[in-house]
Amino acid sequence: MAGKVSTIQRGGSRFYVDADTDVKVPGVTSVLSMLPKPFLTPWAAKTTAEAAVDNLPAVASIAAHDRDGAVDFLKGAYRRYTKTRANIGSEAHDLFERMIRGESIDPADIPARMVPYYENFSEFLDVVQPELVRAEDVAWSDTYQYAGSFDALLRIKDDDGQTVTVIADWKTSKDTYPDVALQMAAYGFADRLIDPEGNSVPMPDIDAAAVLHITDTRWKFKPVRFDSDVFSHFVHLRNTFDWDREVSKTVIGKPFAQGGIGNARIITGTQRRGK
Repeated sequence: MAGKVSTIQRGGSRFYVDADTDVKVPGVTSVLSMLPKPFLTPWAAKTTAEAAVDNLPAVASIAAHDRDGAVDFLKGAYRRYTKTRANIGSEAHDLFERMIRGESIDPADIPARMVPYYENFSEFLDVVQPELVRAEDVAWSDTYQYAGSFDALLRIKDDDGQTVTVIADWKTSKDTYPDVALQMAAYGFADRLIDPEGNSVPMPDIDAAAVLHITDTRWKFKPVRFDSDVFSHFVHLRNTFDWDREVSKTVIGKPFAQGGIGNARIITGTQRRGK
């Protein structure tokens, strides 16, 4: 039985920690980072090139006195963009959580850049009429040892007018991508839900998954494939995470022999075990 759950960062990955037992498991998004992302290199190169072209006078001025400073400015272009988008996403998620919980919000109190998101999310609520079941709880898997915080568990009407339970995610990125299905499957196939007070309940039956892709100009509520086959691909990534973080560090042994420039020698088993 889990207690209150906190998160920590280790080696660039997020881990969820049970405060009572100190059990530590990787987060869903950290597991998903095991997916290859070949598009990131050309994207980062393009972002750097755009920063150079858009800031030519400033870059030239910096470079004239501090070449390394100019290089650092351009090298950090993609990180600045990512941080800006992450900040917008965090602000939007906070706003959406308060709205889905029924909090009364005065648009005049909302930062200007969040107003379009507020208006689009309001329209989503009016059109879809979702009933909130839970929001921002932790989905915890004892079976596969992972955890993650999901955006919302909702009840909505399907095309036939039947009420279905849907695990949903809000995305404020440029587009929606296939790995959202892995993310939703990880949450929905977890064993338990844990609220902020540490109360744990079995994962309820979930009928479907969906993603709300919402930007400052539009919104779309899209179904996401949710089945055991998709989940099995997430489980493979969970195993890959263990390989990357732990197992890979154990597979190369100490040399049987070594040398170089006339210094070759056999290393005995006794010597290897003693080192």
